[in-house]
Amino acid sequence: MRHSTRGLGFVALVLIVAAIFGALEPRFLSYVSLNGIARHMAANGLAALGLTFVVIVRKFDLSIAGVAAFCAMSMGALIAAGWPLWSVILAGLALGAVIGGISGIAISRFGLPDIVTTIAVGSIGTGLAFIYTGGRSIFQNFFTSGITDLNDAKLMGLGVSMWLLVAIYALAWFVLSRTRTGLAFYATGENPMAAHFSGIATRRFVALAYVLCAMCTVLAVLLILAESGTAETNKGANLMMPAYAGVFLGAAIMGGTSVIASFGGILLITMLLDGFALMGLPYYYSDGVVSLILLIGVLAFSDGARGTLEALRFLFWPQKPTKPTAKGSDA
Repeated sequence: MRHSTRGLGFVALVLIVAAIFGALEPRFLSYVSLNGIARHMAANGLAALGLTFVVIVRKFDLSIAGVAAFCAMSMGALIAAGWPLWSVILAGLALGAVIGGISGIAISRFGLPDIVTTIAVGSIGTGLAFIYTGGRSIFQNFFTSGITDLNDAKLMGLGVSMWLLVAIYALAWFVLSRTRTGLAFYATGENPMAAHFSGIATRRFVALAYVLCAMCTVLAVLLILAESGTAETNKGANLMMPAYAGVFLGAAIMGGTSVIASFGGILLITMLLDGFALMGLPYYYSDGVVSLILLIGVLAFSDGARGTLEALRFLFWPQKPTKPTAKGSDA
């Protein structure tokens, strides 16, 4: 009952946002605009899905932008070299898995702090992205390799990238909600000590979360490359903020981190970002509004935040003690 109520509240929130943007900018509800939202949601959603695994095990990953930059330039170099698209994708995923594995092993096996480690890995990735061309873009063979078809192709009126997003989210939902592997992920995050003594290889699942996060980041930046038709060192630089906002906003609204919560959160965040862009607002205004809405969403829907506010209310505005009733006095 509680989850259904939260779900209905989220649907109502999406409809309200769509109605407001539709009233302010009629083009927002056009087919072209909605198709653009779906395309942008695909890239943001894949990054958010990878981050979901990391958040479930109670860790952070701040290397997303660096992983995206290095893998974008690496895949761009392979496309320019004439590699088939399928081999480029596999190479990018393998490279992402290696980078994610480095972070995951350093954090889970050697106990390094997750924030510092992922910042370092991301910074190294950003620097390595410049070794290919010194910062210049790569565009050779992009329009003949077939990568742009990932952005242009449609199935039943919906972009292939969106179908890819739905398929991967469905697979992730099945794994996390219907398998022992998913239970192990959640147990690792909820109580790693108890999970360890229950026979769960908690270190392995923490490392796997980072591997999956990096691989999802590679898929996200692949869609960005397909949309732009070039590989540049700043590709994926704007993935991390929407990913985190989508994951935490979805968790706040739905009452916990999950695949469905991240899907809903990233849908709302993408609607906001595309709506602000369509209205011509500068990016710093849209980022500020999205951050404010994220904060309001956490305060409004998070049980923990509400409990903290309730405690502060009793601290600063304590209730007056009530007089005992006559019956209570006799007792």
